[in-house]
Amino acid sequence: MAARLPLDALGRRVLCGTDYATVRYVGSVPPTAVTEIRIWHPKGGSFIRPNKASFGVDFLTAVKDRYGLNDHQDVQHGTENTLVFGKKTVEFVGMDSIAEQQRRVQLNQLVDISVRECAVSDAGQEEEIGRTCASIRHINLSKNLISTWETVTAIASQVQNLETLNISENKIKFPSTLNSVSSVFSKLRILALNQTEITWTEVLLCAPGWPALEELYLTSNNITLSERPDNVLQTLKLLDLSDNQLLDGNQLHLIAHLPRLEQLILRNTGLSSIHFPDARFGCKTKMFPSLKHLAINDSKISQWSSINELDKLPSLRSLQCHNNPFMDTEKNPETLRQLIIAKISQLEVLNKSEILPAERKGAELDYRKIFGNDWLAAGGHWNPEKNNPSEEFLAAHPRYLLLCLKYGAPEEGELKKQQPSTLKNQLLTLTIKCPEKPEQKPVEKKLPESMTIQRVKGLLYRLLKIPGSELKLSYKSSKLEGKEVELDNDLKPLQFYSIENGDCMLVRW
Repeated sequence: MAARLPLDALGRRVLCGTDYATVRYVGSVPPTAVTEIRIWHPKGGSFIRPNKASFGVDFLTAVKDRYGLNDHQDVQHGTENTLVFGKKTVEFVGMDSIAEQQRRVQLNQLVDISVRECAVSDAGQEEEIGRTCASIRHINLSKNLISTWETVTAIASQVQNLETLNISENKIKFPSTLNSVSSVFSKLRILALNQTEITWTEVLLCAPGWPALEELYLTSNNITLSERPDNVLQTLKLLDLSDNQLLDGNQLHLIAHLPRLEQLILRNTGLSSIHFPDARFGCKTKMFPSLKHLAINDSKISQWSSINELDKLPSLRSLQCHNNPFMDTEKNPETLRQLIIAKISQLEVLNKSEILPAERKGAELDYRKIFGNDWLAAGGHWNPEKNNPSEEFLAAHPRYLLLCLKYGAPEEGELKKQQPSTLKNQLLTLTIKCPEKPEQKPVEKKLPESMTIQRVKGLLYRLLKIPGSELKLSYKSSKLEGKEVELDNDLKPLQFYSIENGDCMLVRW
């Protein structure tokens, strides 16, 4: 490590062993006259001699070291410019220049460069990066010793076609006032600023210089949204604000009018509510017009009303919502998934699992049954002229009337009351018939209501010797005469279809 102290040492990032630190003081410490530096790192502050701290290397040196293209790495055995043939040593004139040309060719071919954890602290000689690495498009500069945005700009200004830049895990001082907009980042599409201590105000000050930016990663910066990004970030398609404390949905309104935003990642943000006051239930909000993918995992959303609000988003197709308090209200994970699917009409993927049409249909039908008694108690009625559920019910179940229009109101026989969860009540006594095979006598079986259709088919295979893949199942309710319901999802349990004691299961093949 160099003993010579840089003139701009104060405020610089340094590496002390394996610890990253910031220089907070440069000068002598009485009673000695020896120059020392005071550094601050996660373990606290301490005074050290300059030769105990590494102030890092320039970008190009780090690239050559990382990719094995430095001068000293050409010398393998003996003298660099000689070669031994038997007992004769032959000296080659110009081998230095040939090796240098080869290095330059290799460096010029690099498109994607990663110098993560290479102690990069500055840009090096002006224009040297552009001459040496002319093909660069993607740079990973994460976890280095970069301490100012000016250093980032000095490196990027030498890369004409820079598309991706990751400078995460560098404690960077960003501009505090609006500077003149340059074309340095005119082609930048992806920018990662995770753990850089940037503020939202600083993001907006720098954003005019990112006219083509499509993806912006800002995790773990203690960011709070304080103002709208007017006339900036208008090309943004993905925004990651995970591990920042947003706390409430009002802050989301500040970024709700980014016209092209398709993916919003809000994991572990402390978000407690979501609401779009510009739209009534059953209508679509003008906020987040292009948003397709939303992640709100590990947040503090406790009310189902926030999930109801998501149905107002006109383009939402994918939702991740694991580990939120509202999920604790339902112990059965399958029922929980059904409720979310039924509440958000256009959702196609939930927690990274695709929602197939059959699953959506089953979820919406079941939703009608689960809350059918609540609907009746709130003023609902099978006669459309008398159907007038309360505002309170409609606020809690804004899609309920639409589901009744789609599938018909739940019939009285479907609205069974919850029974105590005992083994006796969990067993269903069913009559199994084969209507197209009169020679097969009806069989009475007691089956657990939790038994899946797939397992029922396995049981029938043992009884009938017909492969489950060839069987088509349905049932007739003892209370709803003439109505036959198809059992069309092998993964669903019998209770999903509201089968009751005394019902008749029909088997065809």
